[in-house]
Amino acid sequence: MERGMAPVLAEALGRMHRAGITPVLTRSLAEWLSACDVPVTDAVLTETDPARQDIDLCISLGGDGTLLDTVALLGRSGIPVIGINLGRLGFLSNVRHEDMDAALAALKLGRYALQDRTLLQVTGHGELLGTNDFALNEVSIHKRDTSSMISVRVFLGDDYLNTYWSDGLIIATPTGSTAYSLSCGGPILYPTSDALVINPISPHNLNVRPFVVPDHYTIRLELEARGDRCLLNLDARGHTIDGRATVTIRRAPFTVKMAQLEGHDFLRTLREKLNWGLDPRSGAA
Repeated sequence: MERGMAPVLAEALGRMHRAGITPVLTRSLAEWLSACDVPVTDAVLTETDPARQDIDLCISLGGDGTLLDTVALLGRSGIPVIGINLGRLGFLSNVRHEDMDAALAALKLGRYALQDRTLLQVTGHGELLGTNDFALNEVSIHKRDTSSMISVRVFLGDDYLNTYWSDGLIIATPTGSTAYSLSCGGPILYPTSDALVINPISPHNLNVRPFVVPDHYTIRLELEARGDRCLLNLDARGHTIDGRATVTIRRAPFTVKMAQLEGHDFLRTLREKLNWGLDPRSGAA
């Protein structure tokens, strides 16, 4: 994080106090603020498990990457999260910085709804992933560096789907359908849809297209890379795995609860952030 963001975060903490909200900082944020010569007077998380603390709501200050990191921190705690955008696009962190005071007032009064968002869980790699084995946006497999494309045999349950020859493969949630998968030509899913997207990255066969499947399927990926290793990514968290490993992905038995303020719904965000329906001739949606 850039040092110049320290005053912005300090100001945001001050706004929380004025709204009657008592902040509790993560240890890493408190240490970073101290290193930037910003006095830290708020409480700091003392437990690695946020569920052990008396926390009603988690506010992510930053961009979408920060919110994904926050979801990884919250894990299975069930603590709701909302993102206030201090970055650029802010699709997941859809509350604008200039709307912060109104948003904090609404949060203080409990004027928000909770929306369960699907998470993906990777099984069979506990020694590598530990308890941080889940993703909000997507699980993806990539070839390493400049190596040749990889082959991925995909099964839905016990049924064979296809072998993908490509630079990689994305398994995206409805939330993640507007992220990496969208940039690779995938469809947009409504966030509460009971579906997943299987999307190849730069496939060798041009007749292979993104495929939407029900999320009750367990998806099994059997890798066959010419190199020794491949990359397994859970959102922005990357891990190196054996090039002939099997990766099993399923809908996680827990969700992340996203706090939704009035007027900050998915459809509005779609129009404003992705220019959905924008007519370039008139400049109006």
